[in-house]
Formats: sequence, structure tokens, C-alpha cells
Amino acid sequence: MEARTQWVNTSDQQRLYVKAWGDERSPALVLVHGYPDNQEVWEPVIQLLMKDFYIVTYDVRGAGQSTIPKRVKDFRLEQLSQDLDSVTQAVLGGRPFHLAAHDWGSIQSWESVTEPKFRGQILSYTTISGPCLDHAAFLLREQFKNKKANLLKLLSKSWYIGVFQLPFLAPAVWHFFNPERWGKIVNELERKQQLPLNHNIQKDGKYGISLYRANFIPRLTKPRQRYAVCPVQAIVLKHDNFVSPDYIATLPQWVEDLSIIEVEANHWAVLSQPEKIAHSIAEFAQKQPSQEI
Repeated sequence: MEARTQWVNTSDQQRLYVKAWGDERSPALVLVHGYPDNQEVWEPVIQLLMKDFYIVTYDVRGAGQSTIPKRVKDFRLEQLSQDLDSVTQAVLGGRPFHLAAHDWGSIQSWESVTEPKFRGQILSYTTISGPCLDHAAFLLREQFKNKKANLLKLLSKSWYIGVFQLPFLAPAVWHFFNPERWGKIVNELERKQQLPLNHNIQKDGKYGISLYRANFIPRLTKPRQRYAVCPVQAIVLKHDNFVSPDYIATLPQWVEDLSIIEVEANHWAVLSQPEKIAHSIAEFAQKQPSQEI
């Protein structure tokens, strides 16, 4: 089945490219992609879920076919949360929905999952390799006080975040990556061959850096106490080269209804292990009480 496509205008007049898959009468599931990807990264998972869910995906601002804001501050978490609201209102018309997100999609989705206005709107949340920046900041502060050796271990996996703060060098690096070269890196990380290519990788990589520049310093220096408004499932990728599973350890203080599962995969499990990811998302969503309207 082909996706139905549309454009959605955001509250600040950006345009997001949106796709909807499956039967509109099925429970709604929104999937949010990470960096440096676009919504196509979800397609192996979508093919396994669309028989049970009405799936909505979109290119995050600056990625895929969506428009690219000119200012770094237009990539702030608050605006990204409003983008999710704009998409779901336009496509779902206010229906409650399940939410799953990977990498930066997960980081930005935490902003909505911990926002009171989404209580009753987001039925469940599956997070994959993307902690809430506020939660991460509190963990890093605790580690700095009590476990400096572990702090260094945490930071060593996130070395690239510092590089991404460089305004000219970091975006320029992406000119050296064509789809095949980037695909080879992902294949080696996942220990699988012929994974789907991102044919927009140079633009997705270049412009998506603003996600980091707009949010990391403000959130890590002034973290907020953010509590989940729905049940949360954390999928821990045991061999993730970029996100430490230690961030999951703090979730019980922020999430009242928490489930944790582990998957033998690296960072791009949505490509290399789509069956496991799809099964985990579906099983968790289907366990939640239905509030469809």
C-alpha cells in the first residue's frame, strides 16, 4: 500500500512533508525519525505495522522534503513539540495516538511526552536511543558529584555533540558523505549489508546539526523537572555506539509506568532489526487501554 502524502504548515510557517499509511480506522501511531535521517528510515518498520495501525510519519523541519528554517533558534524543543501537534491535528483531527521515536526524534518527542497538554492525547510512548535532555542533565550532574569515572564513560559516547556546536566546520563535513559512503558506515555498525540508503544524507546531516546547537547547551545548563504523561517503553540497544544505556537508569523517577526491553543491535536497529522493533512497538501499544475517539 502506498502512503498518502500532504503538507502541514507549522505555527511559524514552516512546511512539513507528511505521510500516512494503512487504514484510518486502525489505532493511530506516529513515528518520529532521528538524525541524520528522514522519515524514510521507518519504512522497514512501517511495512510490518501498517496492518494493525494507522501510521503517520513526517520529515522533521530541516530534514527530507520539509522546509529548512534559517535561524538556529527555530529548532528549539518547544517548537519541535508544536510541530508534532500541528501534524497530529492536521492528519488525525484530535484523535489520541501512540508515539514511537528514534534518536533525535526520541529526544524531541520527550518534550511532548512530558508536556501536560498531551495527557490523554499520547496513549503510549516508545523511546529508542534518545533520552530527555533534562533527565540527561540531572544524571550528568549526579555523576559529576559522585561518579566522575562513569561521567567520562557517558561523555565519551557523545563526543560528536561538542563537534556539532562548531558553526561552520560541522555542517561542511557532510559534503564528504554521499549516500553510498554513509550507507557503508551504517552497514558496518549494524553488521548487516544492503540496508536502505538515505539519498538525502548530505542535506539531512548539514541542516539537522541545528537541532544540537539550539538545544543542548540551554537544556544541559538549565534542566527542568519533566514527568511523563503516559506509559513509556524504553528500547535499549545493547551495542549502541552513540547513546549510553545508563540514561535509562534514571527513568523510574520521571516515568510512573515504565517498561524496558533490550535488543541485540547497534544504533540503527530500525533498519537492521525492523521485526524486533515493530513487534516491541506493537505489543506495548496494544497493551494500553484504548482511548480512541
